[in-house]
Amino acid sequence: MRHRSAQRSARIGIEAFLWGQAGTYRQSGVSAYIRHLVRGLAGVSFPGEVLVYLPSKEPLADLPAVSYLRARVSPISLQRPSRRILWQHSIFPLLLLKDRLGLLHATMNVAPWWSPCPVVVTVTDLAFRRYPQVHPLGRRLYLGLFTRWTARRARAIVAISEYTRQEVVRLLGVPAERVRVIYLGVDSDFRPLPRDHVEAFRRQRGLPERYLFYLGNLEPRKNLPRLVQAYARIGDGSVPLVLGGPRGWGYAELFQTVEKLGLVGQILFPGFVPREELPLWYNAAEALVYPSIYEGFGLPPLEAMACGTPVVASAASSLPEVVGEAGLLVDPQDVEALADALRRVLTDQDLRAELRQRGLGQARRFTWEKMACETVELYRSVL
Repeated sequence: MRHRSAQRSARIGIEAFLWGQAGTYRQSGVSAYIRHLVRGLAGVSFPGEVLVYLPSKEPLADLPAVSYLRARVSPISLQRPSRRILWQHSIFPLLLLKDRLGLLHATMNVAPWWSPCPVVVTVTDLAFRRYPQVHPLGRRLYLGLFTRWTARRARAIVAISEYTRQEVVRLLGVPAERVRVIYLGVDSDFRPLPRDHVEAFRRQRGLPERYLFYLGNLEPRKNLPRLVQAYARIGDGSVPLVLGGPRGWGYAELFQTVEKLGLVGQILFPGFVPREELPLWYNAAEALVYPSIYEGFGLPPLEAMACGTPVVASAASSLPEVVGEAGLLVDPQDVEALADALRRVLTDQDLRAELRQRGLGQARRFTWEKMACETVELYRSVL
């Protein structure tokens, strides 16, 4: 009996249901965090077994070949949210019981309504609480109920920024000592690239010689209508604004603003940008502009800085933690301040050179290896 208990305590489950399929928008954000967590665990000495619960067979090829890392694949596809939620709260707890886990890590705010073992949960943000008006009703109700339920019974909570940690403590009523900040990281392929590679990509994609770049979903909390208003004030449109990313929800105001200000053709919408192309998009841009009102962390500014691309970002939520003094931080509600920052980054070559060097240094502070090591330390303390 003692041997069985020890074996169970050394078996950890990683709920990876949002491990996105290749070439889809789900390969960003939370999916990146999950993939790097699993890969990081393969490189950290861990005395036990790690079971990774996957939504389909597609991620199997990306799973590291390590003896103590094993996959559990759902027999039905969990790409649709309704299926995933039903599975997570009905069949999944029974699988956890069968697998005799010592610890479950829920990677996106919500754990099963019941778990036979202690739970660690990662809370990425609480945007559905802070800005409920811009979230669909069903999503808001589900996350509101189950995130609070999960956080209050979790043995420990991972917050991906200090700002998110404070939000969890204040909005969910969780004791501060149960919430640990573990920052995200940046991939090694986000780096300054040879100029000839960048220029070849520019020609291949038909990109202009100079452009401002935004990356992320097109949704209200990204503050894109104000960015469009600021862009309208900075000149004649000789430097286009490229808004890269898929349509989320509540994006009608954005397109109405573009049309109202006569900026059709000056603001480009390439849609979803494949992960493997992102370093080239960043390298080819004059600057990344990220005016979001609310972020749990903010990967695009970090990735851009790692590429040596100047960053203009919002001074709200977690973004000052990520950007530090390496970018221009502005009040996201102040259109004129945002316009002034855009003018400066487009016209001041010395400033761009300074921001490039500062950004490269700031980006080196965030690594996926560090994230994995700190997460394993948390597992050990919980076990």
